Amino acid sequence: MPLSKNQEIKLHIDSVSSEGSGVGRYDGQAVFVSGAAEGDELLVHIIKAKKTYAVGKIVEILTPSKDRTEVDCPYFKQCGGCVYRHISYEAEKRIKMQKVKDAFLRIGHIDIPVKEIITANTERYRNKAEYPVGRTVNGVQIGFYANRSHRIIDAEDCLLQPAEFAEIVEIIRKWILENHISVWNSETGEGLLRHIYIRKGFVSGEIMVCLVVNGESVPNEERLIGELSKITGMASIALNVNTENTNVILGEKVNVLAGSEKISDTLCGVEIELSPLSFYQVNHDGAEALYKKAAEYAGLSGSETVIDLYCGAGTIGLSMAHKAKRVIGVEIIPEAVEDAKKNAERNGIGNCEFYCADASAAVKILKDKDIKPDVVLLDPPRKGCSKEVLSFVAEMNPDRIVYISCDVSTQSRDCAVLKSLGYEPTEATPVDMFPRTSHVECVVLMSRVEK
Repeated sequence: MPLSKNQEIKLHIDSVSSEGSGVGRYDGQAVFVSGAAEGDELLVHIIKAKKTYAVGKIVEILTPSKDRTEVDCPYFKQCGGCVYRHISYEAEKRIKMQKVKDAFLRIGHIDIPVKEIITANTERYRNKAEYPVGRTVNGVQIGFYANRSHRIIDAEDCLLQPAEFAEIVEIIRKWILENHISVWNSETGEGLLRHIYIRKGFVSGEIMVCLVVNGESVPNEERLIGELSKITGMASIALNVNTENTNVILGEKVNVLAGSEKISDTLCGVEIELSPLSFYQVNHDGAEALYKKAAEYAGLSGSETVIDLYCGAGTIGLSMAHKAKRVIGVEIIPEAVEDAKKNAERNGIGNCEFYCADASAAVKILKDKDIKPDVVLLDPPRKGCSKEVLSFVAEMNPDRIVYISCDVSTQSRDCAVLKSLGYEPTEATPVDMFPRTSHVECVVLMSRVEK
């Protein structure tokens, strides 16, 4: 008999879903429970009941899983940014390893060797934060959106962010209250302050604070600049102008209030300049580990031509340039291409060139120019590559394809297509770029099958 809403059941959790919910079965029906751990025996209240599945919430933990640990964040249940703070990190790594294996077997129908997950730092690893700002009857809310909502969870600190970010938020909170700063209301399109955007260079120590505003200026900016300048490493204080009624956080115009327009950082020995609009991996140490593994898979000896599709600001291609004869980067966002060119010039790297084009159009152009790559790097958006792009890549006949993705489901789908085009998935390595969240990065080596 199917479950019904508001029913209470005893449930054993057998596994964990790709989104981090515990999964149990009741009379054959799958029940998803947020905050559950594999091995839990629970009393569960059903909050949603469908024909094929149900969703429940924990009423009582009858017998805890051996994976459970004490939650170290007061916002864990409300925020939804982290999904694994209630279990040990060893258990989290095991879940993410299984997620990668399952995706390749179930989606790609590929039995690929999956190496041990690579980990870096697990706390305060994010070099960027975007805090929405809201108002309450008694004050101001600054924090993060609750899971699958636009309800702001007010947070004094986040264990994924550098400690300085909490100090910065507190300074801005006081400034908002003292100066009666209005905050953005998406329903009316009114209010001044929309988001607080912060970046930090983990190697340089430089910090950028950018207020996203519905206007061109803010009241009493001198006081704000004075207080923020007391933060160690403060190098850039700016306004980002976004007057559009949209969910897109950043606008295109940036007004510098104090310090530099950009901050710097170093990734894999390459010095990078960062503006508020620049793309940059949010986990510095994780990115270095990821790029190191990608370079290992690329197997460069100094004589190879490398095509880096979806190259962003060029960081991964630039990090491999000293091992290659030629690197060609392709990116659809013009600002990112300009950043890539400047980063190459800044580091004296002369064997890299960058083109602004859609991946499918760029591959056609490169093919028409008779450029024959030895290695192709793929690092597409979450949606993965189109079949057209994959087909053109295979036609270019590289020896190796190195595929990086933050979504292993689309990655495994694309690897299956590449396999049908003559490229054998040789090995996959998960990289935990986002500890305590449900996300996991993965890099895959594909080798051309000799005919």
